[in-house]
Amino acid sequence: MLKSLLAAVLLLSPLTLSAQTAKTPAPTPPAAAPEVLLHTSQGDITVQLYPDKAPKSVANFLQYVRDGFYDGTLLHRVIAGYLVQGGLYTRDLQPKRTRPPVPSEADNGLSNLRGTIAVARGADPNSGTSQFFFNLVDNRRLDFVGNQSGLTWGYAVFGKVVKGMDVVDKIAALPTRAIGPFAGDVPNPLVVIESARIIGEAAPASASSTVPAKPSSAHPPAPKSKHPHKATDKKTKANPQA
Repeated sequence: MLKSLLAAVLLLSPLTLSAQTAKTPAPTPPAAAPEVLLHTSQGDITVQLYPDKAPKSVANFLQYVRDGFYDGTLLHRVIAGYLVQGGLYTRDLQPKRTRPPVPSEADNGLSNLRGTIAVARGADPNSGTSQFFFNLVDNRRLDFVGNQSGLTWGYAVFGKVVKGMDVVDKIAALPTRAIGPFAGDVPNPLVVIESARIIGEAAPASASSTVPAKPSSAHPPAPKSKHPHKATDKKTKANPQA
């Protein structure tokens, strides 16, 4: 009798273990970092974003992309050996109305190295909205070093170019001029972001409408003697911060 019971237990044990194993959920693979394709008049640029390091900045950027906000806007500021900036002005050099600014995440440990994309802002570290810039070189002086002021706060990196850096360099090599409200640094010819799409997502049903807004002065510091400053134009005095 004892032998029969023991044999039954031995037969049931593997089945029980199998059932327990089946109930254990498989580990969820980490979500792939989102990528955005910017189709410009000079070629395509693919940017990989860092939602783990800059969640607010990434969510903000992706919402603008989903809204179709960037379609038809310019990469309006080029400084060779420094940066390429865009994300606000239309082909007519009119600023679009943006959503409220996002808190700065410049203290996330990411550095403004060549190929990274960062949030453009004004003197207030928490004034970034739709504008962004590509670092053409290692701009470590734009990194966070302390919260004493806008100068020390730095600029929040939230992604990097993974394809099309040659296009960014081509844009950076274009001649620049003064045009419209800008005293300089506008590439000639104008560089248009014809479309911005999240890779793997459907395109938005329609692009957001363009609504004139007050000219923005969100600019990272200019190199050396030209400190990072807000967008400089003929009507707005350059801000020595960002």
